[in-house]
Parts: sequence; structure tokens; C-alpha cells
Amino acid sequence: MSFSNGAARSGLFIAVTLLYWTSMYIYLPTLTPYLNAGGYSLSFIGIVLGSYGFTQMLVRFPLGVLSDRLGKRKPFILLGMAAACLSCLLFLLPGGWVWPLAGRIVAGICASAWVAFTVLYASYFESGQIGRAMGRISVMTVSGQMIGMLLSGALSEGFGPRAPFLAGALCGAAGLLLAMLIREPAGGVARENGGMSLAQVGTVVRNRTLLRVSLLSILAHGVLFITMFGFTPLKAEQLGAGGVELTLLVFAFMLPHALASFAGSHWLVPRFGSNVTIAIGFVVSACCTAGMIAAPSLGILYATQALNGFAQGLHMPLLLGLAIRDVDSSSRATAMGLYQALYAVGMFSGPFLAGYLNGGWGLDGGFLFGTALALAAAVLTWSWAVKDKREAARLKRSSESADTLQF
Repeated sequence: MSFSNGAARSGLFIAVTLLYWTSMYIYLPTLTPYLNAGGYSLSFIGIVLGSYGFTQMLVRFPLGVLSDRLGKRKPFILLGMAAACLSCLLFLLPGGWVWPLAGRIVAGICASAWVAFTVLYASYFESGQIGRAMGRISVMTVSGQMIGMLLSGALSEGFGPRAPFLAGALCGAAGLLLAMLIREPAGGVARENGGMSLAQVGTVVRNRTLLRVSLLSILAHGVLFITMFGFTPLKAEQLGAGGVELTLLVFAFMLPHALASFAGSHWLVPRFGSNVTIAIGFVVSACCTAGMIAAPSLGILYATQALNGFAQGLHMPLLLGLAIRDVDSSSRATAMGLYQALYAVGMFSGPFLAGYLNGGWGLDGGFLFGTALALAAAVLTWSWAVKDKREAARLKRSSESADTLQF
């Protein structure tokens, strides 16, 4: 069976991507309640949640460099799908704290393969369409996450707390089989560009735009993994949520998150620019994270998550596209690997520090920390935008002066 034509290739990639994210996120809404019911402390839960990002912090950059050196993406996609299946199975093993920690570490290895997914999908587009490609793949990401998280509560309530992990393993296995049919561009990156040289690595890691958006993404992912992908489900449980209510909470966050990718790229960015759109996203996210502290009911909590999901959906795809906008195709996996390895610092440190704060001051301590991260990101975005505007004006004046003297 051939998948050489564009429609079939795109359909196959979408199916694998959806299964990839579904397998990783199908148990996420019930993970902290599951661990809490198992008698684990909030501090340990923070360690388990943080290990996911810590693993990616170590693995993603070397994986990206290796992918560029080999000029291959598919082997790493296969690795990711296999790890997705294994991580879910590890959560099902009895025997104490080691297995949930191991399961989340392997999930971090799975998530590290996202480097290969994004770069392979970008190779299907012309260089001028990278931003739009990243917008589309962000929609696939959110869709897969939403499918998994919406199924989570129903599976847990209908078949028990272990059911989401078993379903995740099945999704991972199905994705692995489909991923074997993926075809890379003819010739591969290595044949077309001679492969990634070690000298190019240094050039990539000094790219100013890449480093800036990586820092912003560290803060953004810190907020995300403190809130919806971290301790928000526990807040919902404190307000009386069960399996169905957790499903509604996921829907309230993920649907606006998906819609924001379209709204940002098709409406806000053309009118206001990337910097203003990113800053708006962070400011709204800070307000909503702070709002969770005072939420008196599930209805108010749903509202904060709907706004927070939309806000985070504004800046996430833009940061992803900016990470590889100024990088040659032969170096994109390295750039993406560095970007994703750096934002994994937020995925690790955010829930880890929030778990420590929660242990001493309850969930409000972690949410206050998340609010501070979002506000810091908004300030950085605005200050860099002002600095760049002044620098552009200075260069324009210098150019005009030189033209006058030459005349």
C-alpha cells in the first residue's frame, strides 16, 4: 500500500499524531487523583509530574541533533510510539512508588520524540509556510490531547481508575503500527544537505530568537503543568468533581485551546503582530490562574479554565513557529530539540516547585506561583518588543543617513 500522495500522507500523519497525544493524555486528568488515592504525598506527586519534563530536558536536544546527523525522523517517531505504550503499562504494575515514577519518566521519553514529529511535518511545506504548518500541527496536538482527556473521566468512572492506562497502552500500540507506514521526503535531509555538522550546532544554540522564545516557553509550560496538566483536577475534586465533572473541566480548557490556534494565526496576529498576541495570552493566563484560587464553585472554575485554555492556545503555536523560523531545514531538528529541551525545564520545575509550595500552603501556593510565571513572561515579551522596535528604528536612521552621505 503506497502513501506517496499528499492526501494519504497527511491523513496517515494526522492519525499517528492523534494516537500519540491521546495515549499520553488519556490518563492525565485522573493521574493526580489516582496517585493521591494511592496514599502518595503532594510533594511526591509533584516529583512524578516533574519527572516528565526533567526527562525531556535531558533527552530532547541530543535527540534532535542525532536526527539531523542521521537525516532521519521516522525512527524517532517509532521510538515515541513504543514509549507511549510502555509508559501506560508501567502505571499498571503493582509494587510501590517506583512504577508510577518510571511510567512518567518513560512518558517523558515518548514526548521527546515530538521533535521528530514537528520537523517531519514542517518538511511537507515550503519554508514560507512554516508558521501555518506549526499552527496546523498545534491543532492536531490539542485535538489528540482533548480526545484523550475527554475519555479519561468516562473510562475511570465506568471501568475503574486503571482503565485509562490500559486504553493509553492500546492507543500507543495502534499508533506504532500506523507509524511504520510513514514515509519521509525522498532523499532525506542528510542526502540533500550533507547532514548536520557539529559546527552548525553552535550556530543554532546562539540564535537570539530561538533563545528568547525558549525562555518564554519555559514560563508558559510551567504555568500549563501547574494548572490543567497538574493540580487543577485536584482543585476540581475539592469542589466536588467526579469523573463526569473532570471530563467537563477538560472540555472547558481544551476546546478554547484548540480554537485559539485559528484565532491567533488568522485574526489576531495579522492585526496586532506576534508580540502583542503572545503578551495578551500571558496576561489573560495570569489572571485566570490567580482566579482559580478564589473560585467558589465548579462553574467558576470551568470559566477560568475556558479563558486560560484560549489564552495559552494563543502563544503556544506562535512560540513553536518562531523557534524554527530563522533556521535552515538541515538544522531544524536541532533547533526544535533545543527549544523543546529548554521548555521542558518549565514542565519539570513548574509542578515540582508547585508541589513543594502546595505541601506547605495548599493548592493556592502553587497557583500563585503559576500566576507569577505568566506575569513574568508578559513583561519579558513586552520589553523585548520595545527593544526590537527601538533597534529597528535606529538601524533605519543609520541606513537613511548613509544613503544621504552617499548621495
